Amino acid sequence: MIRNRLDAVLDKDSHGGRDGKYEIHSLYFDDYKDTCAKENDAGISERVKYRIRYYGSQCSFMKLERKEKRDSRCHKDSCPISMDDYMRIVNGDTDELFWQTQNPLLKQFCAVCMARRFMPKAIIDYERTAYVEEVTNIRITLDENISVSDDFDHFLDGDYIRCPVQERRKHALEVKFDYVLPNHIKHIVTNRNLIQTSFSKYGLGRQKLQNMGR
Repeated sequence: MIRNRLDAVLDKDSHGGRDGKYEIHSLYFDDYKDTCAKENDAGISERVKYRIRYYGSQCSFMKLERKEKRDSRCHKDSCPISMDDYMRIVNGDTDELFWQTQNPLLKQFCAVCMARRFMPKAIIDYERTAYVEEVTNIRITLDENISVSDDFDHFLDGDYIRCPVQERRKHALEVKFDYVLPNHIKHIVTNRNLIQTSFSKYGLGRQKLQNMGR
């Protein structure tokens, strides 16, 4: 019902295919204490995550992202990284990369890796349909088929087994806006059967891997 409403009112993201969907692949990092995962479980209001992401099969274009959450507000910074940058990160050569890069975000991430021993902890995959309202900078996303893997060697080629993290036919709906959500948009995404809740793909993925003994 909500998808039909959105189709009638908003435009789909231009990055999607014919059906408006596109795949997202994210490699999440955490320290040796699993601090990020534990903060998710504890519901800490202020927390930060780092991830490397690419879309579809286009791993030639990757982004490093830093996502910060404070209470109900989120802020995300990102920067493109090269294949050489990626290989240095996953091989643990962030000390060399720290001195060679001029990008502030990448330099900050390298410092965190060295100080807190950050390393890959989970691959999160899903299919996204995104709707946008350019004027007021509103973005509504429907994420489905969310899965997790810890086969980090095959992150770039996608040749790994994916384990679902949700029950069949359950999806995630997110509404992202700057300051005020207009009433007509709020009406579109309102349904008495929906319950607003905190939701962490990384947190659910780590729980799934833990239940699997990983």
